[in-house]
Amino acid sequence: MNKHSYMPGWYSKQCVPYLRMLRFVCITGGMISLAGCAVGPDYERPAVPHVARYTAKPIATALVSGKGEPAQQFATGASISAQWWELYHSPQLNQVLAQAIQHNPTLTAARATLAQVQQELLRTQGAYYPQLDINAAAQRQGKGSPAITSNLYSVGATVSYVPDVFGGTRREVEQANALVANQGYQLAAAYLTLTGNAVTQAIEIASIHEQINSVQDIIDNDERNLQLVQLKYAAGKAARRDVLAAQSQLANDRALLPSLKQQLSIAQHALSVLVGEFPGSWIPPEFELKEFALPTQLPVSIPSELVNQRPDILAAEAQLHASSAAIGVAASQLYPNIQLSGSLGVEALSTQNLFRASNQFWNLVANLTAPIFHGGALAAQKQAAIYAFQASAATYQQTILTAFGQVADVLQALTHDAELVGAQKSALDISQASLELQRVSYKAGKSDLLQLLDAQRAYQQAKLGFARAQALRYQDTAELFVAMGGGWWQAKSLTETSTSVDEKAKKIR
Repeated sequence: MNKHSYMPGWYSKQCVPYLRMLRFVCITGGMISLAGCAVGPDYERPAVPHVARYTAKPIATALVSGKGEPAQQFATGASISAQWWELYHSPQLNQVLAQAIQHNPTLTAARATLAQVQQELLRTQGAYYPQLDINAAAQRQGKGSPAITSNLYSVGATVSYVPDVFGGTRREVEQANALVANQGYQLAAAYLTLTGNAVTQAIEIASIHEQINSVQDIIDNDERNLQLVQLKYAAGKAARRDVLAAQSQLANDRALLPSLKQQLSIAQHALSVLVGEFPGSWIPPEFELKEFALPTQLPVSIPSELVNQRPDILAAEAQLHASSAAIGVAASQLYPNIQLSGSLGVEALSTQNLFRASNQFWNLVANLTAPIFHGGALAAQKQAAIYAFQASAATYQQTILTAFGQVADVLQALTHDAELVGAQKSALDISQASLELQRVSYKAGKSDLLQLLDAQRAYQQAKLGFARAQALRYQDTAELFVAMGGGWWQAKSLTETSTSVDEKAKKIR
């Protein structure tokens, strides 16, 4: 072994040509890149819609139901908490939401996809820098008979760089950045959808429980009516048909329970899936409407700010940005491509002489490739990117229209919910009082069974209608928080990759 191979001073001298070559490639490529320009359009954010309000007619600020029911009020410009469901003041609901955010597979997949596109961005940014590789080879060959053998050893390094003369790399990085933003907003949308659906399903469970309790109350009344009819029949004051009519009413009302129980099972199973659990191994809490407090302050963002809060709108805009950058990427393919490369190495017939100065070699190469004829493929590629941008622009506009339509719907719904709850409460109070009077009247023989059954049906409809109206008001309130963006920008869990994803990635590595 050549003793000089262990001498740092000698080694530094041998690296001088390589360092000069590396500096030459980098400086030359950098100067060319700086002198170049980025082809394609520069992205500009779409103008904010000039809309003064969400609905054609102004919405009342206060939503008063009357009859002792809580009132709500729209608060224009109020902030939205990332944990908006805590306004319902239900510890069980808070616990379920925490479990859903932690274990929901869709949210986990969205986090992992975001991490993936972030790595794709880093890969794309690598094109900004020179590519350095080291290579070594050992070759043994023979010639003649008897064979004369010889060995050939080589060690070297190669550096290459593609100057971004026409901005193709810059546009690719711009596109990758936009795709990262898009996936980040997709994650926020998944978070918002998950939390909204979980709250809605919890309220649905509570609503069905309330309806089951109402039906059971109705069945109890039916049984009381049947007892009255049977007593009168036994006393000879009622006909057999009255007994059959009361029994028929009782049977019909009992038939309402199986369908409600089926709806309850569906809602429970749906909530199990949202929290990432199998329906056979996890049972949701027995939610009741009375455990929820109705949020009284309803934040309403001004229309010009909604486009900066809704993750679906922001995701569509990020996709529009990516489509704009894609035009530049396609346009850069129509221009010449320059590649600078250099190599430095040593080559010898023995390892002892491998690092002698006389065995050193180097070269510098500049290549230029310019498209001349590709059968129209490059031009078609650019035009396709332009059409894709136009499609993304239309999708962005449609997303905004859909979002504003959703907000308008839920604002109107909450207004009507307040009216409906008040009307149903009045109907319930009146029907209940009427039923009691009809029961007393029938017992005293002053009215017939038909009147009692009519009062019973009215009470049944009012009882179920009030339960549904209450639940609808709770659910539409949740829909408003979701429609306004749900404060996702304040949720710390969105900025962190889940532990399970990190652990799986480590195992793969």
